[in-house]
Amino acid sequence: MAEQGYSEQPESLSIGDRLRQAREAKGLTLEDVASRTRIPIRHLQHIEREEWDALPAITYCIGFVRSYANNVGLDGAELGREVRDRLGGIRSRAPAPEYYQPADPARVPPRSVAVVVAILVVVLLLGYLYWRSTLDDAPEPTAGVTLPVPESKAPSPRPAAPAPLQPQSVTGQPVTLVASEEVWVRIEDAAGGGSLFQGIMTAGQRFAVPPTAQRPVIRTGRPQVLRVAIGNRELGPLEPAERTVSNVSLRAEDLAARFQSVAPAAAPATAPAPARPQ
Repeated sequence: MAEQGYSEQPESLSIGDRLRQAREAKGLTLEDVASRTRIPIRHLQHIEREEWDALPAITYCIGFVRSYANNVGLDGAELGREVRDRLGGIRSRAPAPEYYQPADPARVPPRSVAVVVAILVVVLLLGYLYWRSTLDDAPEPTAGVTLPVPESKAPSPRPAAPAPLQPQSVTGQPVTLVASEEVWVRIEDAAGGGSLFQGIMTAGQRFAVPPTAQRPVIRTGRPQVLRVAIGNRELGPLEPAERTVSNVSLRAEDLAARFQSVAPAAAPATAPAPARPQ
């Protein structure tokens, strides 16, 4: 009766609230849902709080929500479509396969296959040991023969790294973001200009920050796949590692100062030339 009453709840509730209330109505904890769906608990927590930018790509978000909903008595296909519409996903793409159901014991390979594989590994290992033993029996070179040592050449100078951009020299220059992988971003004008872009950027997609934006800022969970360019010069990824960033300024002078703070790696010292035999 609890499940029937919950299925008639109003659609005005958010996706995360509907999933959480359905789980609590069944008396399940997040650990129970994680054990049934094979979804990590941290992803389930992000789903209930609707922190979509902290989850992987949109196809995984849809698969997680569908599996979660089906295990608490909701319509997984319907909630999956709502998530796709919410995140601005591409409708023509096939739904993400669900890899979180328990494995079917009938599909586990028989023990005889494992035995055959183990025998093959042993045969290959014995063949390798025999081959190594033939190398050890190779004749040693005749003693007393001195081989000439080639003259060591001075290492060629490394090309000088390009000088970092100075913030005052790039003020007003156009800023462009290029996605190397699928990533969710939200870009807005913090000076009151409203939202500039929100949704999924696909691999190769470019976004030029409007020159009329006074304080453009960005929020994303995968800054390492967003490459920044000021004018015709590319600076590299917004962040070197995956983490959630928010309110990062996209003005040219602020980005130049951000990349200027990362000191270039020092060139390795040149190893001394080996001493020649007397």
